[in-house]
Amino acid sequence: MKRIASLLLGLAMAAAALSVCGAQGRETAAQEFPDAVSIVLSDDGIIVDGKAVSTDESAAVHTAHDIVCYESGRDFTYGEGTEADEHTAEEAEAHTVVHITQPGTYALSGTLSAGQIAVDLGEDAEDDPAAVVTLILNGVDITCTVAPAVIFYNVYECGSTDEDTASETVDTSAAGANVLIADGTINNVTGSYVARIYDPDSVVLSEDGMTVEDSGKLHKYDGAFYSKMSMNVDGGEAGTGVLNITADNEGLDTELHLTINGGTINITSGNDGINTNEDNVSVTTVNGGSVNIQVTGETGEGDGIDSNGWLVINGGAVTAAACSDSGDAGIDATMGITINGGTVAASGNMYDQIDGGAQNYVVFSFASRQNGGQTYTLQNADGETVGTWTLANDFTCLVVSSPDLTAGEQKWDYLYSADAADALYRMACHGRSGAGYPVVSGTARRYFRSAPHLLWAPGICIILLTLSINLLGDLLRDRMDVKQDSVKEL
Repeated sequence: MKRIASLLLGLAMAAAALSVCGAQGRETAAQEFPDAVSIVLSDDGIIVDGKAVSTDESAAVHTAHDIVCYESGRDFTYGEGTEADEHTAEEAEAHTVVHITQPGTYALSGTLSAGQIAVDLGEDAEDDPAAVVTLILNGVDITCTVAPAVIFYNVYECGSTDEDTASETVDTSAAGANVLIADGTINNVTGSYVARIYDPDSVVLSEDGMTVEDSGKLHKYDGAFYSKMSMNVDGGEAGTGVLNITADNEGLDTELHLTINGGTINITSGNDGINTNEDNVSVTTVNGGSVNIQVTGETGEGDGIDSNGWLVINGGAVTAAACSDSGDAGIDATMGITINGGTVAASGNMYDQIDGGAQNYVVFSFASRQNGGQTYTLQNADGETVGTWTLANDFTCLVVSSPDLTAGEQKWDYLYSADAADALYRMACHGRSGAGYPVVSGTARRYFRSAPHLLWAPGICIILLTLSINLLGDLLRDRMDVKQDSVKEL
């Protein structure tokens, strides 16, 4: 039997490398893209191909102060947002919307401290294969406090919403929404969301006119980086570009499919880090790059990656930490999870069943809460490191997958036997072979050789308890021994 990989889960000093939130640096190494329309953002004035941006709505790139957000001061017929979702007209007016209305490639650089990039090629674009826009993130810093900082409204949709033909295999190469993270650049996108706003023509009130019985959706955009259509995210040739997404709700969202092929994506979000939200249809695919997610739990919930359809990981590196205070998972998919390659470390408080794939995985379910910010290491039988992950949040469940993880005998180092027993039980239930996994006994003894003081407290307690029981036994014997009392009388 091939001896696999021994797994060592140990606590070490918290590491900064590849932390979920990633670097928030502002350094950039902008590149030249001669075939792209250059958009240089600035609070003092936006420059498009060397000229001041137009305000003419007919221009391919123009600006306006017409951001879509959840307006304050509305009654219950307006939408499903709460008071926390509302924004004043003054807040909305303070944001500059950079509209892109024609197909093409656009290179974004510079800083926009209150604004949005909005791509909209018109309502007919969904069925037009030529309605394709590529945004090159070339050292950009965008902040929007009332809505998504980047949003694709209408471009070509390469996928279908038909549940009868839906599957985990999708081809998004022809998608109308494309993002390229330029090599050597750091890009920061800080965004909010738009709670559901009703279509005013579809609102149906109750008989007493006090509640909304039914309505159509006019707007609802949950993510800081959002697309209504299927979207591709790619890195450059070297894959050294970084995209940092900071979101008070969800991070990177599409309403249909999302494919990640490269680059480094660091997401810090209040709710789901990544979400694809067409029920029983959407597919989130990771083919390459590095995806690092921390859900802060500001909304009280949130999965690391949440697909309302399928999640397929074919390559790259995924580290996802779900909300530490809710029953959410590092990776979650309604229709199934498949891991065919790459490395995965997904932590949370729930295990969402992995249905298969070409690559082995291990599920750890801990009897006690594990502290976030600590480094966890996977080693093979020779003591060689297979993978190291720093998990940002507290958790009780951890899913680990690696190309070097093979089937066979497992060896565990645990200080607490309850954790080891629970983990082994989970493996026996969910392991790929369905077989049991033997424990190599005595592997935790080194802890007591290197730190014998760990035995002092429990040892003293055991001694004192034993003496107390003996003394109590002697006392009870003396009090209750009838023969001894008779001897004393004589």
